[in-house]
Amino acid sequence: MQTIQNAIGGKLVTSTSSRTQPVFNPATGEAIATLPLSSVDEINAAVAAAKKALPAWAATTPMKRARVMFKFKELLEKHADELAEHISREHGKVHDDALGELARGIDCVDFACGIPQLLKGEFSRNVGPNIDSYSDRQPLGVVAGITPFNFPAMVPMWMYPLAIACGNTFVLKPSERDPSAPMFAWQLLMDAGLPDGVLNVVHGDKEAVDTILDHPDIKAVSFVGSTPIAEYVYRRGTQAGKRVQALGGAKNHMIVLPDADMDQAADALMGAGYGSAGERCMAISVAVPVGDKTADALIARLKPRVEALKIGPATDKDAQMGPIVSKAQRDKIVGYIDSGVEAGAELVVDGRGFKLQGYENGFFVGGTLFDHVKPDMKIYREEIFGPVLSVVRAQSYQDAVDLIHGHEYANGTAIFTRDGDAARDFADKIEVGMVGINVPIPVPVAYHSFGGWKRSIFGDHGIYGPEGVHFYTRLKTVTTRWPAGIKSGAEFTFPSMK
Repeated sequence: MQTIQNAIGGKLVTSTSSRTQPVFNPATGEAIATLPLSSVDEINAAVAAAKKALPAWAATTPMKRARVMFKFKELLEKHADELAEHISREHGKVHDDALGELARGIDCVDFACGIPQLLKGEFSRNVGPNIDSYSDRQPLGVVAGITPFNFPAMVPMWMYPLAIACGNTFVLKPSERDPSAPMFAWQLLMDAGLPDGVLNVVHGDKEAVDTILDHPDIKAVSFVGSTPIAEYVYRRGTQAGKRVQALGGAKNHMIVLPDADMDQAADALMGAGYGSAGERCMAISVAVPVGDKTADALIARLKPRVEALKIGPATDKDAQMGPIVSKAQRDKIVGYIDSGVEAGAELVVDGRGFKLQGYENGFFVGGTLFDHVKPDMKIYREEIFGPVLSVVRAQSYQDAVDLIHGHEYANGTAIFTRDGDAARDFADKIEVGMVGINVPIPVPVAYHSFGGWKRSIFGDHGIYGPEGVHFYTRLKTVTTRWPAGIKSGAEFTFPSMK
């Protein structure tokens, strides 16, 4: 059985930790690798390697850094199928979905290739007598990323390509559940010419996370995961004096107005609710049809689609949805379905007990659809992170908006309508960070930035795009005057540049 290694100082290093855990193929339920949970000393070694590499890398011209990113992008595209296979084998998502994840990650690398332009400052001549002023954005130093299981390639690429392009060095702590994809990407980046120690990958659990959050040489931490952990990361990291961006959970609603094309809305909900088995922070988990007639029409279209959902392993090219990432997560999802039934929601399609011939030990849950869900139910309040779609009926557009505003999460949302006035009002007034108009999963492109509101994010910066450049750099402003322009005598008044 394969043992997953760390990557420290440009080399693959076998951990000496006595603590390990298995990595599973969720389609079969079989353990396929052993993951050592790195010791504090090993995390410290990765930080030391990043610190050692920092001066030379920070002094490397932005153009040379960009050339490494261009080569990395080329290698990612060349090896896309291999990388997608790593994702599918350990996460469970179907191959095309894994390729889609990778494509969005590559977009972020593409954005990082433009770093010479992105780091350009501003210049003002003659702000005072013979005085000029200019601004510059400089790297922070050693920075770190802690990433989730649901996008083992893409989410790390939201972080380290841009951080590295800005001149920082990086320590990545990926999810313990699917570590092979980030390791494969690390090797491609080394092949692209990245100097040793600029990107280090260490595996571990809470001990590794706490070591990263407390380490005095780490200047900033990026995190994506659940809200309770995001809040913990933010509080502990900021208390240690770090800059922190911590993206948390979601409960994304999609309003369906009576004028919407019901077939288009149903198709959108199928992809947004059940794609990647619902294990997306931007998945639509709540449909909000306005009016009972709209709700009945939507349910009539959703029910046969959910029942016909093609579920299988990633090796099945016809599969639309794969297994859940782990047995524990599968059991948690089944528990939520049980809770919804007990609370009185109408279970239209039941995904419990789904079994696939030849994969009886896999971590599968069938597509599940609830109707008549109420806002006080657990299945509505909490993030399920599985293939469970809840329909909450609203009697008016304003009721639907109020429902969204009443939830603690505000990551993403969508509205399906032909009414331009309603769409514009929704986009302007909804208190959610990412909004889709007839787009069910409004994940921003790489040259914009990703980030929710309320308890879906902790910190002042969204991730990737222009927000990412600001997060991974600090502003310096320089004011200059040369001796020929300096008058004799001391000036005791506050400089006014008159």
